[in-house]
Amino acid sequence: MSCTRTLKALAIVAGLLLMTGCATRQPYDYTAFKESKPRSIVVLPPLNNTPEVQASYSVLSYATLPLAESGYYVMPVTLVAETFKENGMAQPADMHATPAAKLREIFGADAALYITISEYGTVYRVISSASIVTAGARLVDLKTGKVLWTGAATASSEEGKSQQGGVAGMLITAIVKQVIATVTDKSHEVAGITTARLLFANKVNGILPGPRSPLYGKD
Repeated sequence: MSCTRTLKALAIVAGLLLMTGCATRQPYDYTAFKESKPRSIVVLPPLNNTPEVQASYSVLSYATLPLAESGYYVMPVTLVAETFKENGMAQPADMHATPAAKLREIFGADAALYITISEYGTVYRVISSASIVTAGARLVDLKTGKVLWTGAATASSEEGKSQQGGVAGMLITAIVKQVIATVTDKSHEVAGITTARLLFANKVNGILPGPRSPLYGKD
């Protein structure tokens, strides 16, 4: 292939990538959400698909605030976890498998929030290291079993930071950061950012404001 043809091919690829990057995100269909009008939410202990055992309750510890600030009554997470344990369910997988009708019978909530963690921990990548937490969630109507909303979010301890000091310096910095992150559980702090991005209302395709929010019904 000639140099001219190669440049033309690269230009086409670049144009396609630019078009893809500028594509408008499809608006979420909130029809079921608006029909359901949930007022109270029970948050189930997150399903943890990572090797870090603390991930589930780390994310869970942050879940109440954004939902409450968004206008919902949230069942106390400690009470929810203890209730499950008293009923012989100590693992999030068992809790997530509980029928919607049974959850409503036990907790009396309008909806349940199911969170799944896909990334949690400090990752070392050649010349960088970062604490990353990624999670997805779905809100389910406990009266009908319908999915009202789904979303996902991620956060990293290295967001907005630039690497300086050459390759050797970056390698040393990455190792030091990984050690510090492991000792101080930096991922727990990052989990707070991820959970806030995931569950605060009034953002693009996010959860809708609840009845205690001044923004309720204005979307």
